[in-house]
Amino acid sequence: MEYWVPLLILAVAIPLGGVGYWFGQVRLKAHLQRQQRWVDDLLAKSKEEGEQLKKAKILEAQAEIQRRWDELHSQIKQREQTLSQNESRLIQREERLDQKSEQLAKAEESLQEDIQAIKALLQEGQTLFSEERGRLEELAHLSEGEAREQLMKQVESEAQQFIAKRIRQLELKAQDEAKHKSLRIIATTLQRYAGDSVNEYGMSVVALPREEYKGRIIGKEGRNIRAFEALTGVEVLVDETPDTVALSCFHPIRREVARLSMEKLIDDGRIHPVQIKKYVEKAKEQVEDRIRELGQEAVFQLGLGGLHPELVMLVGRLHFRTSFGQNQLNHTMEVSSLAGMLASELGLDPKAAKRAGLLHDIGKAVDHQVEGSHSLISAEFARRYGEPEEICHAIAAHNEEVEPRTVLAVILQAADALSAARPGARQETYESYVQRLENLEAICKEFKGVREAFAVQAGREVRIMVQPEEVDDDMSAKMAYDIARCIEDQLSYPGEIKVHVIRSIEFTQSAK
Repeated sequence: MEYWVPLLILAVAIPLGGVGYWFGQVRLKAHLQRQQRWVDDLLAKSKEEGEQLKKAKILEAQAEIQRRWDELHSQIKQREQTLSQNESRLIQREERLDQKSEQLAKAEESLQEDIQAIKALLQEGQTLFSEERGRLEELAHLSEGEAREQLMKQVESEAQQFIAKRIRQLELKAQDEAKHKSLRIIATTLQRYAGDSVNEYGMSVVALPREEYKGRIIGKEGRNIRAFEALTGVEVLVDETPDTVALSCFHPIRREVARLSMEKLIDDGRIHPVQIKKYVEKAKEQVEDRIRELGQEAVFQLGLGGLHPELVMLVGRLHFRTSFGQNQLNHTMEVSSLAGMLASELGLDPKAAKRAGLLHDIGKAVDHQVEGSHSLISAEFARRYGEPEEICHAIAAHNEEVEPRTVLAVILQAADALSAARPGARQETYESYVQRLENLEAICKEFKGVREAFAVQAGREVRIMVQPEEVDDDMSAKMAYDIARCIEDQLSYPGEIKVHVIRSIEFTQSAK
C-alpha cells in the first residue's frame, strides 16, 4: 500500500504537467503572434512615414536646386551683360585711340613742318639782324662799342635815380613810423565800436525755412521783433533777401546769443515774447558754457594749470573777438606758444612765458566795459586773480604802455609781434595773400630767358632761375634791375621785395 500512493500521485501529476505545458505553449504562441503583428504594423507604418519624409526631402532638394539654378542663371546673365558692356567700352576706346593716333600723326607732321619753317625764319632773322645792325651803325654813326658806352651811361643814370628814390623811401618810412601806432590805436578803437563801415564783421545771417517766417518774426504791430531786440541788444534786419534775416551788432557775444535764440525760435515755430525770453535765457547759458569750454580747452592745450576760473572765462571770451581780422583767441594761443619756445631757447621758464602769453590780451574781452588800454586792463585782471607780479608786468609792457624791465616782458613783446606780423595773420586774407605771390611770380616769368620764378620768405623775396645760354652774367644784373622796377610799377605789397637772379651752368658726363 505504501508503494502505490507515490505511484498514483506520479501517474496523476505527469498528465497534468503535460496539459499545463501544452496550455503554456499555446498561450506563448498566441502572444508571439500578437507581438509579430504589432512589429509588422510598426514596420509598415515606419516605412510609410519614411517614404513620405523621403518624398518631402526630395521635393525640398528639388526646390533648392531650382532656386540655386535660377540664381546662377541670373548671375550668368548679369556677367554676360557686364562683359558685353565692357567689350563695347573697349571697342569704343580702341576707336578713340585710333583716332588720337591719327591726330598725333597729323600733329607730328604739322610740327615738323613748323620746325622747318621756324628754322628758316631764324636763319632769315639772323640775316636781317646782321643787315640791320650794319645799317644802324651807318645811320647812328656809332660803332657797337660806342653804343654800349652810351647805354651804360643811361643805365648808370637810372641807377642813380633808383638809389635816390630808395633813400627817399627810407626817409618816408622813418616819418611814417610815428603814424603807424596812432593808426593802429584808431583801427582798434573803430573795431571795438564798429559802425556801418564794418558790417561784414558785425553781422550774422540766419536762414529761414520759408519766407512766411519773416512775418512771424516781426509779429503783430512789430511786438516780436521789438521784444527780441530789447532782450538781446541786437538789431534784426528783415530785408528783401529771400529766406534770411540778418542780426547786426558790434558786440560778438550778444550777436551769438541772438543767433542761437533766433535759430531755436525758428525750429520751434512758436514766436511770441514769452518764447523769445525763454530761448534768449537758454542761449545765454549755452554761450556761457561755450565760453567756459573754449577757455578750458585753451588752457589744456597749452599745458597750463591753476588759472582762476574768471581768467579762464576771459580767455574763452576772446574767441568772439577779432583784432585786424585775426581771431583773438587763436592769436592769444599762438603768442603763448611762441613765448614758451623763445623762453626755452633762452633758458628761461617756458610755463611762465606761456602763461603771460595766454593772458596778455584778456583785457580785450572787457575793454568795451572798462576804461583804459587793453594791456593795462589785462595786467590789472591778472593781478586781481593772483598771478605773479613778473607776469603782470610783462602783460602791461607788451604794447609799451609800461617800460619793459624783465626778459619775460621782452619775450612777450617779440611773440606778440611775430603772431601779429606773420604773413596772412592780419589785414590781408589768405586768398589775397596767395594771389599776390602768384602775381609776383607771373611778373618775373614775363621776362625773356626766365626759366622759373619762386616767391619765398612770404613774398619778401623772389628767386629767378634764368636760361644760361640765353642770359649772360651782365644781362642777369640788368634783368634784376628791370624786374625790380616792374614789380614797383605793377604790384602793391607791404615792406620791400628782394629780387635774386640766379644763372647756373652745369656740365654732365658719364664714366663707363
